[in-house]
Amino acid sequence: MPDIITRASSINRALDQIGDKWCLLIIQEVFWGINSFNEMMDAMGVSRGVLSNRLQWLQEVGCLRRETESEGARRPRYHLTAKSIELYDAALMAINWERKWFSNPELDRVELVHSCGNSFVPEMRCLDCDRLVLADEVTYAPGPGATRDIREKKVRRRSSISIDAVRSQRALYKNLINIVGDRWTANLVALAFHRLDRFDEFHRELPVATNILSDRLKFLVDEGVFEQVPYQQRPVRHAYHLTDRGRDLFPWFLALLQWGDKWCDPQQHGKPMLLTHSVCGQPLHGEVRCSECRQPVRAHEVMFTRDGEELQTA
Repeated sequence: MPDIITRASSINRALDQIGDKWCLLIIQEVFWGINSFNEMMDAMGVSRGVLSNRLQWLQEVGCLRRETESEGARRPRYHLTAKSIELYDAALMAINWERKWFSNPELDRVELVHSCGNSFVPEMRCLDCDRLVLADEVTYAPGPGATRDIREKKVRRRSSISIDAVRSQRALYKNLINIVGDRWTANLVALAFHRLDRFDEFHRELPVATNILSDRLKFLVDEGVFEQVPYQQRPVRHAYHLTDRGRDLFPWFLALLQWGDKWCDPQQHGKPMLLTHSVCGQPLHGEVRCSECRQPVRAHEVMFTRDGEELQTA
C-alpha cells in the first residue's frame, strides 16, 4: 500500500507512534504497574498476537523497555521510558475530559491529590499569562520544521473490538481512547482545531481513501465530537463543526503536540507549527497546573486514590 504525504505535524507524528487503541491501553496499564505479558492480556482481553505486536512496536518507538528481572526469570517485564512518562500531561487532560463528558464508575472512585495536600483538578494553563488555554484563543503559523512528512497508510490494523469490551478496571479514560485510538479519526479532530470543516478540506490535508474519510467523519458525528451543519442545499453538503465535547479535547491535543515536538522529530528540523496564545500574544506553551495551588503538576507529586486508598503506580 503506497505511503501518503502530508504537511509535517507533531500531532501526526505522535499519533503514528501511539495513536492506536491497544498502544494507549498498554501504556495506561504499565503506568498502573501491570507489566507482564500475561497480566496485560488478562487485564485488557486482548489477543496474544495483537499484544505481542503492540509491545514490540512500543519498544521500537522507545515508549517501553523490556527487562528480565533476574537471570532465571522466564517472564520479562515491560517498563515506561522517559519518553512515555512524559505522556503524563496528556493522560491528566484525558481524565479531565472523561470526567466532564461521560459517566465512568471506575473513574468516579478515583481522586487526585497534589503535593500541596489538596484534592485537585489538573488544568492546562498558559505558561506566560496563567490563563486557561481554550481552543478558540490559539492561532497557528508555520514553524522552522514546516516540511512534508511521508506517512505509511496502514501501520497497524484498526481494532474492531468495542472499547466497552475492555474489562480493565484501570482504563480511566476509555471513551477518549475510543475516539483518538485510531489515528485517522484523531487527525480529523486535530484538523478541525485549524478551522477546517469540509470534506474536501479534510481530504486535501489527509489524502486517505474517501470511504475511510467518510467512515471516520460519521463516527465522530455519532460520538458527539462533530456536528453536521448544511452549507449547500442542491446538492446538500455538510460542514463538520466541533461540538462543545469536541472543543474540550483541545488540552489533550495540545499536550500531545508538545510531546510530539520533543520526542517525534527524527530530523531535528524544529517545530512544524508555532502556536500563539491570542489572550496574551505570547508563543503558547501549555503547562498542566494544580487547580488549588496553581503550581506545575509533576508525576511524582500526584497521588491517585481509589475510595480513599492510595493506588500504586509505576
